[in-house]
Amino acid sequence: MAAKIITHKERKIVLGNFISLTTLQGISYILPLIVLPYLIRVIGIEKFGLIAFAQSLVQYFMILTDYGFSLSATRTISLIGEHKKKTSALFSSVMTVKFIFAAASFIILCIILYLIPKFKVGWPVYILSFGTVIGSTLFPVWFFQGKEKMSYIAIVNVVSGILYAVCIFMFVNGPENYLLVPLLGSVLSIISGILGLYIAFKKFRLEFIIQKYADIKKEIKTGWDIFISILAVNAYTNSRVFAIGLLTNNILTGYYSLAEKIANIIQTFPMDSFTRAVYPRINNVFAKNRQRAIAIMYRIQDGITLGFVISLPIAYFITPWIIGLACGVAYKEVVFTLRLLLAAVFFVGANNFKVQFLLVCGKQDLYAKIHIAAALTGLPLIFILINQFSYVGAALATVLTEAGVFIVTSLIVEKLTKKIAEK
Repeated sequence: MAAKIITHKERKIVLGNFISLTTLQGISYILPLIVLPYLIRVIGIEKFGLIAFAQSLVQYFMILTDYGFSLSATRTISLIGEHKKKTSALFSSVMTVKFIFAAASFIILCIILYLIPKFKVGWPVYILSFGTVIGSTLFPVWFFQGKEKMSYIAIVNVVSGILYAVCIFMFVNGPENYLLVPLLGSVLSIISGILGLYIAFKKFRLEFIIQKYADIKKEIKTGWDIFISILAVNAYTNSRVFAIGLLTNNILTGYYSLAEKIANIIQTFPMDSFTRAVYPRINNVFAKNRQRAIAIMYRIQDGITLGFVISLPIAYFITPWIIGLACGVAYKEVVFTLRLLLAAVFFVGANNFKVQFLLVCGKQDLYAKIHIAAALTGLPLIFILINQFSYVGAALATVLTEAGVFIVTSLIVEKLTKKIAEK
């Protein structure tokens, strides 16, 4: 049965991309586990919390510059195929929009730092952290994903990650060096972005074409629904660290940030690599055979869910060991928070491929509505529960919001797939 649903050629392509992305993720997750205990010991949990808060602010600008192209442009590139002129035109349009949004982001950041007292304290951290926005703008991850050439992403980012870790150990030797942490991250991110652009132009013989206003407007319109969805998602995900930083202090922000970083590793590794590797392939399958695409989606989602059912109880019991390994000290605050977040990890994992399938079906509007609804309920919940229960409230809000998204998405996808099957 499996051979009929997924062909050998498709397995080979997806497996190759999966291995590349998993290697990238593995290195990007292992390195922080090595660097984190050193950083916390050398610069302290308070400075670590300040840097985490700055990164949570900068993340909003990364969302703006990405503008949903990681999904919308990836899908378009995968469907264009080898048509070089169309590929260059799309590449030029997307990069033009990203450059415009990156410039606007820096202006907005400067206004925030100038007008809001909370951000004036430690302003260099925010400026130095902004380099990661430039780097992510330059690096055409969406393009390599659409071309199903994820090995380029893996190679560049693995080398960058290793250099970052080496530089941290070499140059960050005390609390007075804490500014080097965001600086090194930004410099290496920009270098990676430039290298990614070079590879894209060299290997795929791209040409940068000056775009007309109509073409730029078209790309903005195409990515709008997905951008709003991703913005909504981050309104109740990235905002947790940001809200704790606003309502509490840098130490508590550091505790929660540590728990969330480890929960994200458990949540995305290696699931995220697999879904990103499959996404362009299943778009092609859906264009040719919708019933087959639905069968693949359910098979993959069931496998992912089973993996979490097995792994999360194990993670719960070894949480103190995980925290001790990652942080050097098994902070009880971090242990408790991580155990709460594991429930949210399950709901995300059991829902991940279903919600992505809405984009495969061309239902960007439904995708957007689900996440907008989650943001409208989840964001107020985050602030209310943090106000009541401090950093623990952020974890509780996460579990409740992700459970709601899981239930709503499951009902919508089930109804949608039945409708498609009947045609």
